[in-house]
Amino acid sequence: MYKPPYVIAEAGCNHMGQMEIAHEMIATAAAFCKADAIKFQKRCPKELLTPEQYNAPHPNPYNSYGKTYGEHREALEFTVEEHALLKQWCEEAGITYAASVWDMTSAKEIASLKPVFIKIPSACNNHYEMLQWLCENYEGEVQVSFGMTTHTEEEKIVQLFEEYDRAKDLILFNCVSGYPVPFADVCLLEIRRMREQYEDRVKAIGFSGHHLGIAVDVAAYTLGAAMIERHYTLDRTWKGTDHAASLEPDGVRKLVRNLKAVYEALKLKPEEILPIEMEQRKKLKYRKDCGEAT
Repeated sequence: MYKPPYVIAEAGCNHMGQMEIAHEMIATAAAFCKADAIKFQKRCPKELLTPEQYNAPHPNPYNSYGKTYGEHREALEFTVEEHALLKQWCEEAGITYAASVWDMTSAKEIASLKPVFIKIPSACNNHYEMLQWLCENYEGEVQVSFGMTTHTEEEKIVQLFEEYDRAKDLILFNCVSGYPVPFADVCLLEIRRMREQYEDRVKAIGFSGHHLGIAVDVAAYTLGAAMIERHYTLDRTWKGTDHAASLEPDGVRKLVRNLKAVYEALKLKPEEILPIEMEQRKKLKYRKDCGEAT
């Protein structure tokens, strides 16, 4: 039995550090795209980065918002007070607010807002101290992406949540960490493997895609990924590294529409001949008694 699809528009840092753009992204995701949730990111760059990383130049200067990588990351950050305002805007728009957290400070700040769920990105899913703190102090749902993660590391993460009796609040996301990911590297059948290993131990299995287009997401859903997360931007030509691998509003809208259509279609016939077929049967079905089609 398939669950209704749940679509998360991953705004990330595609707001370019501007609250006005973030507000527009929320309103558009809710009213036009009809997404279920919109997710931002929270980092404490000085905690997350080493001094060398903080003071190094951005690897792609064209996409940088500062003289150093640290300054670039700081320019894209919102304060916890600003995240509280984002959450308020989401509530007013009728869409669920969430955020990915990359470090302990960010985890504590976002948890203080009591969102429905908090996401742990692939890059930080081995930050066991942070995972443990969330298990002990945050009552909501925790979503974890498994990009660039070994099977041994996956098992360790699930066991940690089981030890704290929180595995039924855990959602695991199949993910390949590339921007964008070629279709040959999406590896959708990993969803089947993850379901076989973890579905009876956690709340659900999801899919976080970094590919182009929306065809793959429908396949992910039919393979059993009830939650679909895609990067989201208002303009794929904007400055930044994530925009090119993101969907614009019309793409998210079509994704939501297509997933809902597939959800409606994924069922057995409740009866051998449906009411919609009866009239056609009367007109078109071969009649053995007269020896010819009518």
